[in-house]
Amino acid sequence: MAELDLLRFLAALAVLAFHYLVAYASVWGDRPAELFPALAPIAGLGILGVELFFIISGFVILMTVWGRGLGAFARSRLVRLYPAYWLSLIAVAAVYGLTGAKALNPKLSPGEYLVNATMFQRLFKVTDASGVYWSLWAELRFYLLMAILVIIGVTYGRVLTFTGVWLAAALGVKLLAAAELYDDDVVREIVMPDYAPYFAAGMALYLIHKHGGSWLPWLYVAAGYGLSIDSALARVARRVDAAGFKNMPVTDVSVVIAITLIFVVMSLMALGLIRLKPSRTLTALGGITYPLYLFHSVVAVAVIPLLTGHLPPWATAIVTALTAAALSYLVYSFAERPIQRLLKPRRPAQTATTPAVQVEKASVP
Repeated sequence: MAELDLLRFLAALAVLAFHYLVAYASVWGDRPAELFPALAPIAGLGILGVELFFIISGFVILMTVWGRGLGAFARSRLVRLYPAYWLSLIAVAAVYGLTGAKALNPKLSPGEYLVNATMFQRLFKVTDASGVYWSLWAELRFYLLMAILVIIGVTYGRVLTFTGVWLAAALGVKLLAAAELYDDDVVREIVMPDYAPYFAAGMALYLIHKHGGSWLPWLYVAAGYGLSIDSALARVARRVDAAGFKNMPVTDVSVVIAITLIFVVMSLMALGLIRLKPSRTLTALGGITYPLYLFHSVVAVAVIPLLTGHLPPWATAIVTALTAAALSYLVYSFAERPIQRLLKPRRPAQTATTPAVQVEKASVP
């Protein structure tokens, strides 16, 4: 699905724009929103690029597990997530260990970097080596929940039950916490009330894409949309409160519009009303999405301070973004793809009595 490749790339680009043009004050040595006043209100909405990633993950991971066993699912996720992640972790450690870079420095010990290599650092209360790693912990928990579904068996009815129970649990946790009746950290880690609506809506949209639009999946999409609005408003509000509106000039109305647009585009895609012809360009854009998400932060730390004072801010931002994209393409072409080909299970030789097996291609975060 070429349109997914484009949407994933746009999500990564949105996150990059948010960080480069709004968030990374310590990297610029100045408030980015003051350097890019015309772009800051739009770039600030790039914080929601991660939410788009989550809804795409719900769609694509369900597509990936359909008809597959637990071993194949686990192997596909390990091969997809870890190679680029480990390379980005090495890059972060090298930048802070071998240069005088101080911006965004997590100040980790060698042992803490090793814990980060597991991608389960948050489980052990260890700081993320890079700020962008936070979303991977949400993805990993989603994969663990999907593993339970795979063990039970992925069918239309079971996916409906799983999605409905998850949305109900997310709503329940939110309501109990708001009423100050119950709020347990372990339950929050499992249920993920702030992010479950995106994953669940993506799963419901895949059911619509695969089986047609009956009323119950659409009800789940609507419920996910309502809960997502609440989560997105709260997440952006925390950022505005921390930085001040001048430095994070994003309004509630613009957040609602952005989330609505995300759900509308994903719904149109699920219905088949948005279709793009596959091409090498779109495949490459989809391929570099994950490395771009992982590497753009450390590239900013390494490049922006070197260019500041020599180039105008807009030129510095463009050069840094192009550098991050070029590095991401190199990681995708010369690390991710070779490793994935090496570890990909070999298909058995076909005989006259063995029907060809169609393998669904899906690339995620």
